[in-house]
Amino acid sequence: MVMNRVLIVAVLFFGSLPAWAQTGNVVDLVKESIKAGSAKELAKHLNTSVDVTIDGKPETYSRAQAEFVLRDFFKANPPSEFNIIHQGQSKGGQPFAIGQYKSGSNAFRVWMKIKVSGNQSLVQEISFTSIKE
Repeated sequence: MVMNRVLIVAVLFFGSLPAWAQTGNVVDLVKESIKAGSAKELAKHLNTSVDVTIDGKPETYSRAQAEFVLRDFFKANPPSEFNIIHQGQSKGGQPFAIGQYKSGSNAFRVWMKIKVSGNQSLVQEISFTSIKE
């Protein structure tokens, strides 16, 4: 009886690990894409429909449209540095990450919301907001 409970708890716990691992993995992959200023690589980790906000102007784009918008952003603001400064989940369990992007003397706060569906994690929303240092 005790062994059955242990087995059930183990299955429930370990069965959810791939989603956690995948969420962390997608954040790492997105981080590397942003560091490289590669909209093409970043687009591989975007949901089919994604909300993109650049300096307070939110828009919903298809993955392909978002790639063009992000390419233009990276072209105008080539990366000199990008770091994830916080990663977590909302009270509802929605994974998110916050980072800081630097381009020359400009700095941007980057916020992204991750959508987990099955064993796949994709960026549902991403924003680049200018910050004054």
